[in-house]
Parts: sequence; structure tokens; C-alpha cells
Amino acid sequence: MKIVALVQARMGSTRLPGKVLKPIVNKPMIELLLTRLSQSNELNEIVVAASEEAQNDKLQSVVESLGYQCTRGSEKDVLNRFYESAKSLKADVVVRITGDCPLIDSTLVDECIQGYQNSKVDYFSNVDPATYPDGLDIEVMSFKSIQRANNETDSEFDREHVTPYIRNSDSFSKASMSHTEDLSSQRWSVDEPEDLVVVTNIFEHFSPDILFDWKQVLELRKLQPVLFTENQLIKNNEGAIMGTGQKLYKRAKRVIPGGNMLLSKRPEMFLPEKWPAYFSKSKGCKVWDLDGNEYIDMSIMGIGTNILGYGHPEVDEAVIKTVKDGNMATFNCSEEVYLAEKLVELHPWADMVRFARGGGEINSIAIRIARASTGKDKIAICGYHGWHDWYLSTNLNDDKNLDGHLLPGLQPNGVPRGLTGTTLPFNYNDIGQLEQLIKDNKGEIAAIKMEVSRNEGPKDNYLQKVRDLATENNIILIFDECTSGFRETFGGLHKKYGVEPDLAIFAKALGNGYAISACIGRQEFMQAAQQTFISSTFWTERVGPTAALKTLEIMEREKSWQVITKTGNNISSQWKSLADKYELEISTWGLPALSGYTFNSPNALSYKTLITQEMLKKGYLAANSVYACTEHNQKIVDGYFSELEPIFATIKECEDGLDVATLLEGPLCHSGFKRLN
Repeated sequence: MKIVALVQARMGSTRLPGKVLKPIVNKPMIELLLTRLSQSNELNEIVVAASEEAQNDKLQSVVESLGYQCTRGSEKDVLNRFYESAKSLKADVVVRITGDCPLIDSTLVDECIQGYQNSKVDYFSNVDPATYPDGLDIEVMSFKSIQRANNETDSEFDREHVTPYIRNSDSFSKASMSHTEDLSSQRWSVDEPEDLVVVTNIFEHFSPDILFDWKQVLELRKLQPVLFTENQLIKNNEGAIMGTGQKLYKRAKRVIPGGNMLLSKRPEMFLPEKWPAYFSKSKGCKVWDLDGNEYIDMSIMGIGTNILGYGHPEVDEAVIKTVKDGNMATFNCSEEVYLAEKLVELHPWADMVRFARGGGEINSIAIRIARASTGKDKIAICGYHGWHDWYLSTNLNDDKNLDGHLLPGLQPNGVPRGLTGTTLPFNYNDIGQLEQLIKDNKGEIAAIKMEVSRNEGPKDNYLQKVRDLATENNIILIFDECTSGFRETFGGLHKKYGVEPDLAIFAKALGNGYAISACIGRQEFMQAAQQTFISSTFWTERVGPTAALKTLEIMEREKSWQVITKTGNNISSQWKSLADKYELEISTWGLPALSGYTFNSPNALSYKTLITQEMLKKGYLAANSVYACTEHNQKIVDGYFSELEPIFATIKECEDGLDVATLLEGPLCHSGFKRLN
């Protein structure tokens, strides 16, 4: 009987890349594992079963230099990797060891092999049930069992984790060995950087001896518990239930402040600990995560960037041609001229255009132009306008000034205190408040900067009254259309209300997912851009203007603003009908194509989290808002409501007494920025 230990190892760990070769006491981790495993008296051969991916070439080289064989197989279908390896080695019995267990104990290995032989079963382990420290996992099984599992299961989970099919099936005979004390909460494996610290501490304590046994480690933990504290908050075997995106997000938080670049895309804003976090591809209104799971996006569609849907073929084709022809050169790109002309054509009151790549940038450019043109410093603002100092200075005196404009509790840390009092907030549809603000700061306000509409429209001719105030007081009126542009009109939302600003800015939807933003305005003000310094190398790249030109062409041809407005109104109407059916109180808000709803309940945040949790299981990215795109056809919308209705029924039960907390599988989603700081 040939008994072969197959050590499952690869360089591409999601949570700790290259961990198997991480140095511990000046030796690669895999060497420590193999050396300790080689002390077994029952094993006939030890082989490393690695992935066929090229990054594992280095691992194979190290393993072979140590005198061990290394087989290669599928990266994700590890069950097949084990089967093919065992078959090629003519193994009768396979002992599964994972490469993240450098503390593996040869005495325990021998005991498991002997237990397998004595019990005459198909499968024997010390992990089912788990009573030994995590990192001492040993599974012994017949080659025939591996062969059967490989031939019978189609489950991706089974194939990735090798043995679940055997352990969970009644058609295999099984036995196990347990420790007298349950030590399974102790974590001696290496999945995270914190684990590496603990295991390194252990080896350094016993160095130069690397063949100490597991009971010595157990005793060390009693005598010096501080050596084991680093990874105490990490859950054992969480990697088996976490998706690739969730694992990668944990890595991201170690090297990226906050974990990502955009607060609105943080998993905590959707479903903490469960959100897939990263995408592998997107098309139409569908998104695929890193594990290949497909979702219909009934959420924020790239934060409102893709009115025409993800990966529109014509837009992408135009961009691909640009990339092939060359995106950057010493010369300027002609597309920026054509795009500027198109935007002026759409807005006859405007004469000139400046471009950037993001909404925050173009907001700051507009403010710079207004200040340069007027020679004044103060800005009156209403609504959300980005992340730059000029805007966040609103909260220098009181960090609640932006409540209702952005999100509650936004702290202006890092904003120069000297900007205090330069940005003055006012509330939408309150003309008296704005009149008083202008009176209190007479002759000092350079610009009134506001969103045309966000959660509600203008009342009592409000926008025209703002226009008149600006004109009477020689104040530049800036409409921020970064969010609202091209959603209800072909151009700025201000066209709907017949009120013309002095400057207007656009971003988000302008490039259908490609980075481009624009500031348009009257010549008398825009020329001030030449009297100050506004410049950036990558504002001159070619992809953004190319994408914008093609996007505008398609929008105009398909009348996309009409399509998404109709879709948004339909969705909002069905939310109300669903709420009425289950006697739930909701408030709807937003532009039709950027609509949302909120439960009028103390449990509103819990219900939002529950919806996201349950809809994710059904293959939808969904919470309490939908940013409509032209790919959201009636079939998509009907499918969404078909899956949403049972959740509304459950929420009704919660309103009638069921504890919603018992239904949630993790923490609540976050409601604002402050909780993410």
C-alpha cells in the first residue's frame, strides 16, 4: 500500500500572496512544513500539488531544490488537481495537508494514518469534528474516494476545497480522531499577515530547533500568551465561506486607507462582510464578481456613470480604436475641440468649455474660474460638490453644516483652517435664506453654486429667483450637473426649467463609464481661466473625449433621457404599490432616473441591509435606490420586483413584531461617511 502526502500549495493566495515562500527563521515556509512532515514514519512519499499558473514556477523550483517532487494542476479545481496527482503517483492512500500549515506535526500525521488503517474506512481525519488547533489539519482517504469525488461532484465549492463532497456524503465510510479538549479556536495556520506573525513568533522561540512537537507549542501558549495575540480576532476557516472579492478587500485595507478609492463603493455601504466588492467584467446592466457569479445591477450602476449600460459596444469600439491609434502624444487631441463645440451647441447660452476627468476636479475648476473672474473669495453652496478643500471648508466652524447636502458628520480634517467662512451653505427651495446670506456677505460672494435638483424639484419659481439674485448682486451662478446632467434632458437639467446659469459642470454620465468632465460657461467668465493656473497632464489624454463624443451621439439617437426617465418612474411607482400592498410606509425621492425609497421606520437601516442581503442571494445588486440605464428593460424590472416582493412581505412581519436582527447575517450597512473614517 502506497501512502502519499499531497501538500496543497500555491503562490496565488487571495489574502496573503506568496505565503508558502514567506521566510520564517530564514527558511521558506514550505521548507519548514516539508521538513516537519518528513519525520513521519507512515508516509511513503511527500509531494507538493501546486497550481499550473506560471507564478508557481518559483514554488516548484524551491520544492525540487529541497528534494521533493512537485505536480501541477488546476488553480481552482483543486479536487481534480489532487486526483490527477494521486493517479500519476499511483497512490493507494492520500494524506491531504495544506501548505499554510507549517506547524504540522508528524506524530499526529502517523496517528491519523494508523486510525485510517485500523478503522478500514474511506476517509479519516482530525478535522471532522475539529478539536485540534487550526493548522494541524490532517485528512487521510483512499485513492478510490478521491476518484469518486472527482467524477461525481459538480459543485465549485466541493472542487475548490477537495474533501467536502466526501465528508458530507453518506455514501462514504468515515471516522475521525478527537482531542480530549476542544482546541479548535486556536489559530496556528497562515492565511493572513497576522497569522504569519504568530507562527514566526513560535518558530523564533524554539529556534534553531524546527522539529518541536505540537504539545510544546500548546505549552508555550500557556506560558507566553502574548506571542499568540496578533491573530486572535480572525475567524478560523473563514476563507472557506468568503468569496474572492471579500478576501481581496481584507488585503486592500492593509495597503489602501479605507480599503478603496471611493467611499460610495465601499462594501460597508452595502453589506459589510458579505459584499463581493470587486468585479471581473460588466455588460449591459449585469456585473460578474471575481468568482464568476453573475448579478443584475439594480443599484447605483457605477455611481451613475453608465446611462447606456456597461460596456456599450459602440462606445467601447470608439475607445478601442483610440487606444490602437494612440491615446497620448506631444500634440493635443482633436476630439476635445469637437466635444467642446457639441456641448456649446447643446447649451446656446454658453460660449467656452474646459475639460477635466472627474467631478471633484471640475467643481474646483469652476470655483477657481469664478474667484478669478470676480476677485471675490466666498462661495454660497447648496448640494453636494465633491471632496476638495473649498467645499469641505463649509464644516470648519461646525461639522454639521453639510448635513443634508452630503452625508451627516463629515469631518474637515486636513482642510486649512484659514478657509473658515469662505464657503457658506444654504438650503434648497428657501429663497429667503439665500437672500439673507447675500445680505450678510454683501459684495463678498463670488458664486452661488448649486445642484439644479436632487431629491426634490424647485418650488414657486425658485431657480429663477436664484438667477435674479445672482444677477442683481453680480454673483456668478454655477449649476452643478455632475449628477443630474443628461438624465431628464439632453444636456443639463436646467434646460427643463428654462433657467440659464453662468457656468455649468458635467461629469458621471458624460463618458458612459470613461473618465471625462466638463465646465461650460459664458465667455466673459470662462476667459478668467487664462488669468490663473488650471492645468493637468492627463486632462489631455484622448480616451475621455472620444468616449464622450460617441456617448452623446448614441444618447441623441436613442433619446436615452426619455427611456431612463420612463423606467425610473415605473420603478418608483411599483415601489409605492408594493409598499401599499404590505401596508408599509415609504418615502420616495430623487430624479426619476436616480430614484430611491426609505422605509418610514426606526428599522429603516436594518431593512435596507436585509434587502441587500437577500437580493444578493437572488443574483441582484440592490438596496433602496436604482440608477436607471437603457439596459433596464421591462423584463429586467419585472424580475427585480418578483424577487423583491417576498422581502417586503418579510419586512411587514418585522413591523408586526418579528425581530429583523435575527434575519441579518452580519453587521448593518453604514449610513454615512463619518462611520467610515
